[in-house]
Amino acid sequence: MNATAPTAETLRTTLAGLLDGLPPTRAAQAVERLIASYRGTTPTDAPVLRDRSDVAAYAAYRMPATFEAVRGALDGLRATIPGWSPATHTDIGGGTGAATWAVAEAFASAPPATTVLDWARPALDLGRELALASGAPALQEVEWQCSRIGSALRIESTDLVTVSYVLKELTEADRAAVVAEAARAARAVLVVEPGTPDGYERILRAREALVAAGLTVAAPCPHSSACPIEPGTDWCHFSARVSRSSLHRRVKGGSLAYEDEKFSYVAAVRFPVEPAPARVTRRPQIRKGMVLLDLCTAAEGLRRETVTKRHGPLYRAARDADWGDAWPPPAPEGGDAGGAAQGHAAAD
Repeated sequence: MNATAPTAETLRTTLAGLLDGLPPTRAAQAVERLIASYRGTTPTDAPVLRDRSDVAAYAAYRMPATFEAVRGALDGLRATIPGWSPATHTDIGGGTGAATWAVAEAFASAPPATTVLDWARPALDLGRELALASGAPALQEVEWQCSRIGSALRIESTDLVTVSYVLKELTEADRAAVVAEAARAARAVLVVEPGTPDGYERILRAREALVAAGLTVAAPCPHSSACPIEPGTDWCHFSARVSRSSLHRRVKGGSLAYEDEKFSYVAAVRFPVEPAPARVTRRPQIRKGMVLLDLCTAAEGLRRETVTKRHGPLYRAARDADWGDAWPPPAPEGGDAGGAAQGHAAAD
């Protein structure tokens, strides 16, 4: 394979090639057990992935979705710090490396030197195999280190730390310790969890800890103050479209060519940042002659904005807006038609 940067298609192809011949029955059994663990509520103090069969099933079952979720979260972070590129990256609990693939793609022009830490040696071994088979130079240089993910974790100073789909597997004390260590060591921290009410709760706790440690929230929130969502009424999450390969469909027992991965995240940094003025927190509702946008804003908390045809360029931008986008969109070079129109949009 002759690839210069990892992509979703590269990942699907590499998975299919490396996992070809995986017995379907054994894979299905491993996936069922992993799904039960993934959706369960009891954290563990041991790796969920026990052997190569587990790891292979997990890679086919979860890597494409994790890749897309982390890529979506990275898009939110990068939009607030245009031009910034990390020279070093540590992926805590990185397993087979889905987040590492996403980081390598996001910063393809100057990929960081990455270290993946995980306590499951079979996951690290398969992650290394996938990286080497990818043909992407940035992935072939990754270091894969076996390390217990918990209160004893210590990492070297780094530009970026990613912690994706990890906190659920840890005890409460270990979660707090891992986030604290990430905040101590990194200039930027990205935490991603499933887009479920309990996943959002873990993101909230991580967000509070990062802010308390002196970091500024860069995304998705337009501020570092308390989340305006009333506890128990809703949760903040986003969606990423995942294309399914034939291997993915076979292992997951699905027939559709795609699925939507729901995820929650927080990105926080130790350097100046300009968060989005507002964030679209639900799928925009397109009506005749108008678009309804549910927004989280810095000054007004949660509110709904109605954008109509009379708002001109802003209306066209609203029709193109997606769940999770910053709002209003950046002004085109040489003008700020969108920003000017923003003042005329109506709040319901």
